[in-house]
Amino acid sequence: MITQALISVSDKTGVLDFARALSAMGVGILSTGGTAKLLADNGVPVTEVADYTGFPEMLDGRVKTLHPKVHGGILARRDTPEHVAKLLEHAIPTIDMVVVNLYPFQQAVAKDSCTLEDAIENIDIGGPTMLRSAAKNHKDVVVVCDPADYGMVLAEMKGTGPGVGAVSYDTKFMLAKKVFAHTAQYDGAITNYLTSLGEDKAHATRAAYPHVLNMTFNKVQDMRYGENPHQSAAFYRDLVPAAGALANYKQLQGKELSYNNIADADAAWECVKSLGAEGQAGCVIVKHANPCGVALGADAFDAYSRALQTDPTSAFGGIIAFNVEVDGRTALEIAKLFVEVLIAPSFSPEAKQLMAAKQNVRMLEIALGGASNPFDVKRVGGGLLVQSPDAKNVGLGELRVVTRQQPTQQQLQDMLFAWRVAKFVKSNAIVFCANGMTLGVGAGQMSRIDSARIAAIKAQNGGLSLAGSAVASDAFFPFRDGLDVVVDAGASCVIQPGGSMRDQEVIDAADERGVVMLYTGTRHFRH
Repeated sequence: MITQALISVSDKTGVLDFARALSAMGVGILSTGGTAKLLADNGVPVTEVADYTGFPEMLDGRVKTLHPKVHGGILARRDTPEHVAKLLEHAIPTIDMVVVNLYPFQQAVAKDSCTLEDAIENIDIGGPTMLRSAAKNHKDVVVVCDPADYGMVLAEMKGTGPGVGAVSYDTKFMLAKKVFAHTAQYDGAITNYLTSLGEDKAHATRAAYPHVLNMTFNKVQDMRYGENPHQSAAFYRDLVPAAGALANYKQLQGKELSYNNIADADAAWECVKSLGAEGQAGCVIVKHANPCGVALGADAFDAYSRALQTDPTSAFGGIIAFNVEVDGRTALEIAKLFVEVLIAPSFSPEAKQLMAAKQNVRMLEIALGGASNPFDVKRVGGGLLVQSPDAKNVGLGELRVVTRQQPTQQQLQDMLFAWRVAKFVKSNAIVFCANGMTLGVGAGQMSRIDSARIAAIKAQNGGLSLAGSAVASDAFFPFRDGLDVVVDAGASCVIQPGGSMRDQEVIDAADERGVVMLYTGTRHFRH
């Protein structure tokens, strides 16, 4: 039974109502500082910890709860006679509930104005100590670190009969696990910050990559298997996923997502989000992590119809993503194709009704947002590669015309569209485009010339003309032969980063063939 609770919170969301409810059930409340004042000012009976221990807060509040009367009451095992005897000997009542959340360290250090002194003063000492003490003794103590759990705890206490309630062991154990995850993440954030500081005396600079990197994720689900049936797998989500990230999905219907579904869906979603700058409906079809069809259109139906033209064979069993709502007409058309995952910011009621007949299709609803993950990571043997995300979109002002032939306005639009798509194609990447749609995509080949040939073949297989098309190459052409292949196929303009020791040879070839070439100065390798 809960007779006494200690409440000391930095985030005061919901704490007043929670404390009132505890008090109404006869639970005595201990508190500190601002929390105690909030409760007292609102008529909730509360005892200051300083009055309870007989020892005042000191050192600018650094020492408040670090006292045997607090930690003895939390840590004592109620089923151990020696512990109970010691409590009686020293007149220490039990503390049956600890409600604590911590100083906002991460919010403090996220501010550009934060100094080392500010950061240090936002490192909580007493809070984590009480949380860990209570979580260790979870058999006897309810520990709550998340305001979202107040309602659940109260509901369980009220459900045990009149008077003071109790909380089940299963709930107490769940809350204790949550606390240890929370304090580990909190300490990890402190470590990340401190080990990122420069070696100058004032520690005024911060490195992008700390000497010790702690990353924390919550498990969403176990997968049936990994990339292949003999591999196990699970999906983990950031504690606070970036706005618009795939991890924010709401699954409306369909089978459970697989490892490959999530990986491919992320590729499709990130690509289709990048099309928003044009202000048009966009559709991306992905197969095995590569876009096999990308298009802009007047609406979702138009964008999908054009994207599908690029490579309808590869689209079978693929992932389809939209940057606009999917309506009934579009859903009816999609239903003709075998689709693994369908993603959009929203689906009309008619679309949901039509897709309900395709119960195996996984429908994901995700709000649009432009934020990227703070880091891209890749596991290697015994280590982790960490980099900033490839969030750069080249603007018109960064382009450099390197040929005698100057681009038309239409060619500029086509090349920028092709370039944006190429960023999401596995290297070596060659992408043919025209009028806001892909015509042929060559991906993941060991040589760029093979990617060029494959992209042209894809277009030919789909019956699409490459005459006058634009081509994007994610990295430079090492020789003129790759350029000759795309021009022979019908390209009239090419966009590429430049940077080869044979750049002039390739520029001369472009002039010889009478095509436009733009340099971006930016490479988009994707591995």
